[in-house]
Amino acid sequence: MAQLTILIAGCGDLGSALGERLVAAGHQVYGMRRNIDQLSKLLVPIEYDLLSDVAPANLPRVDYLIYTAAAKSRELATYRKIYLDGPQRILNALPAPPRRVIITSSTGVYSQNQHEWIDEVSPAEPNNPFGQTLLDGELALAASHPAVTRVRLSGIYGPGREHLLNRIRNGEVALREPLHFSNRIHRDDAAGFIAHLVKRAEQGEPLEPIYLCSDNEPTPIAEITAWLAKRIGVEVKAEVPIARGGSKRCRNTLLRATGYELLYPDYRQGFADLI
Repeated sequence: MAQLTILIAGCGDLGSALGERLVAAGHQVYGMRRNIDQLSKLLVPIEYDLLSDVAPANLPRVDYLIYTAAAKSRELATYRKIYLDGPQRILNALPAPPRRVIITSSTGVYSQNQHEWIDEVSPAEPNNPFGQTLLDGELALAASHPAVTRVRLSGIYGPGREHLLNRIRNGEVALREPLHFSNRIHRDDAAGFIAHLVKRAEQGEPLEPIYLCSDNEPTPIAEITAWLAKRIGVEVKAEVPIARGGSKRCRNTLLRATGYELLYPDYRQGFADLI
């Protein structure tokens, strides 16, 4: 595979993990973020704040634009700047259109909450303005470029993302009722899958417009927290609500059909490395 020039915009934890994989594959990778001192040293830094209303200047020509930004605030105005305005501004600021754009989004665009199995053709009908902004950003970008791939991530966990583990260490587990399914993807699998899509595209394989990026085993959050408490060896002091979004089960059939093999196919293997 020939060397590609790739820009990862919103290059935080996920973007840096992805960038390191792409550099290891022989590509030149630019990482765009506000604090470039936190960027992986393997990437070429571009300092830019995605909350800015001024477009970045002097961007390089790139073969791929990969947008992996994550809002740090649950303010709707921030969501709009990061997920709706940001991708469009970066794409328009490039000196020439890239061959392909890949954007990370979230399974939060789905409002199903009755434990349904969902996939890429399930209706995305957000029931809150944050999910709607995510979907609007996806659609706007897809309308602006002929080759856009949307990767809808379930809950990312992994190194440095230990909020749930910290609650367990404090003796808190999730309520058994009401039943609430949790969907997860390890940070390293999210990065690995996107790198896999780049490789697949460069080998002339077609990419789907949307992929759900989630592991093989949607699981009730109460089961996960009970397993973690037992594995860590803490005394359970309280059962508390630990749930975000609706209870649904994400099907990753299209992900597996690309030939990508998950490093962490279920929560047990993923959390075992963390604890």
